[in-house]
Amino acid sequence: MRMLVALLALALSAPVLAQSALPPAPYADRQIADPALEKKARALMETIRCLTCQSQSIADSNASMAGDMRSQIRERIMAGEEPEHIRAWLIERYGDWVSYEPTAEPILWPLWAAPLILLGLGLLLLRGRIKRRRRA
Repeated sequence: MRMLVALLALALSAPVLAQSALPPAPYADRQIADPALEKKARALMETIRCLTCQSQSIADSNASMAGDMRSQIRERIMAGEEPEHIRAWLIERYGDWVSYEPTAEPILWPLWAAPLILLGLGLLLLRGRIKRRRRA
């Protein structure tokens, strides 16, 4: 009976053991002392997608991954890096998907052109229908 209770207690405590023992990143939830630098960092954080949540920016997410990314951004801003350089580094590291700002890569041009092409086709169809009704 004791053995069964011990095994049950061990099985129920497994999720507790899975928690990370690492401390949070130093600037995950702490702002930069200089308001101008914090504003630059915050503006960049609002355009970077949380890799864990996927529907929030890292500025709004409570995920530990988002905290690590916020801390890295703040540390790099304090080191003098420009936000666009940091964005390029994040995109290189995690892929284009990490940024909310769309890119203008040639491979994506059909996606940008598709709405215009469909709108043009719709206007041509509408013009044809109007001409047919006038004839009738």
